[in-house]
Amino acid sequence: MKTLFLTGGGTAGHVSLNLAIIPELEKKGYAVHYIGSANSIEQELVQEYYPHVPFHSISTGKLRRYISVENIKDPFKVVAGVGQSVQLMLKHKPVAVFSKGGFVSVPVALAAKLTNKPLVIHESDMSPGLANKIASQFAKTVLTVFDTTAKHFPGKGLSVGPIIRPELFSGSRDKGLAQLGFTNELPVLLIMGGSQGSAKINQLVRETRMQLVESFQIIHLAGKGHVEVGEWSHPNYRIFEFVTDDLSDFLATTDFIISRAGSNAIFEFLALQKPMYLIPLSKKASRGDQVENAHYFVKKGYAVMTEEDLLTAEEFTNAIQELVSRQEEIRSKQQQAASSPSPVAFVSLLEEQFKK
Repeated sequence: MKTLFLTGGGTAGHVSLNLAIIPELEKKGYAVHYIGSANSIEQELVQEYYPHVPFHSISTGKLRRYISVENIKDPFKVVAGVGQSVQLMLKHKPVAVFSKGGFVSVPVALAAKLTNKPLVIHESDMSPGLANKIASQFAKTVLTVFDTTAKHFPGKGLSVGPIIRPELFSGSRDKGLAQLGFTNELPVLLIMGGSQGSAKINQLVRETRMQLVESFQIIHLAGKGHVEVGEWSHPNYRIFEFVTDDLSDFLATTDFIISRAGSNAIFEFLALQKPMYLIPLSKKASRGDQVENAHYFVKKGYAVMTEEDLLTAEEFTNAIQELVSRQEEIRSKQQQAASSPSPVAFVSLLEEQFKK
């Protein structure tokens, strides 16, 4: 049986595509192994969804864009991670490596180069992340979601569009309503701040939820560790840290979404034709990729947005009202969006790139 290594982590966005293609890779006869950080979101998700997939933890540093004493230690961690990755490749002899990015992918990418393993990378955002910029030097191909992103990788960039997990389309609205104890009387508003949660969004929800429950039934995904003891209770309000098994049913139940603007998530909402209000992670806390993604979606007519630095409780509720008033216009634009390749088609494309 052929062995294939997957890597990528740090956030759910760096893992979700890998999770979507594992079943298709296995149907093609690959023994899939995953390389990530210990006690990480990638380890948690891989072991939850595919406990049979071997998960290998390696040492890795964080690629910071700011001054920190940890920057002195991290190169040594990366070197250790490269050594561990090389050992894994020599032991398991993968035919190729696929990377979804994140800082854990850098030592794996270098190890692929050192052991002469074909490496293909995927970049979801409009502007490439630092990890993928580094790893791309060792890659055969860099697959991108946006056409403009491919231009950052001359001779290697190939735009393929977003890959949507097929299970997201399998949800039942009736089942979701029953699980939540909701009815058909009010629209359902799903609010989420990304896999790690958003303190700012959570704060605004807590400030406005007594007003919002008069017009909506709310699913609030606050993020791990962000549900408070004795959390406010109301028949039209449900709060969770995160949701996995019931996510497709909850999405089928949902009429409107408030979210960060990570590429993987917003393209999934687009495919499901959910009008969305985007609050991208600010440039102060990131490289600005979510701001670019959100502006692109607003320009296309798929969403409304507020930059986090301008966010107040009043702006928050006004933007929700705008979302509701423009819902038909937004859905019409979403229906015109190009269809996305399936995980089956994406895996076939991957195999072509490995053999180049």
